[in-house]
Amino acid sequence: MKNLVNLHNSVFAAIEAKTNWLIPTLARFVFAAVLLVYFVKSGLSKLDGLFTPSFGSYYQIFPKAIEAAGGDISQMNAFHWLVIEAGSFAEIILPILIVVGLVTRLASLGMIGFIFVQSLTDIYGHMADDKTIGAWFDGLSGALILDQRAFWIFVLIVLVIKGAGPLSVDRMLRGQTASG
Repeated sequence: MKNLVNLHNSVFAAIEAKTNWLIPTLARFVFAAVLLVYFVKSGLSKLDGLFTPSFGSYYQIFPKAIEAAGGDISQMNAFHWLVIEAGSFAEIILPILIVVGLVTRLASLGMIGFIFVQSLTDIYGHMADDKTIGAWFDGLSGALILDQRAFWIFVLIVLVIKGAGPLSVDRMLRGQTASG
């Protein structure tokens, strides 16, 4: 039995040593394949122009405030405008930074924060129902918020811990900094 354990340990230690690059590279690939277009489209949908939030963005981000204002966006203030602009640009720029592998750890932390705020807005602002929110350890895997977004955040945590991997601008810049 000891020989079998030793064989197992040596085989997987060798695999792990040769594939350290794989995990962050796959994490960025999965992020690109699943979430890049989702976030970029969502961010763009909130803007009618560079500094002009769309009418719908107020409903998406501040549903209770716009409802209290009777749907009149002219009653929204500079704070609302700033949050929509910052959130929209973050939703566009941070995913692109992650995919190209530039300041990946910081961009991933920013996306984790973004997803957290997005989830709170869905739960408290849009009053998501229990099925949409879901529950962990319930035997169901399709809830939008607790189930799906846990996977999103997991991929981002991998990038925070491991960095972007070898096929990234981060690695290229680090190599240039180390050599000169």
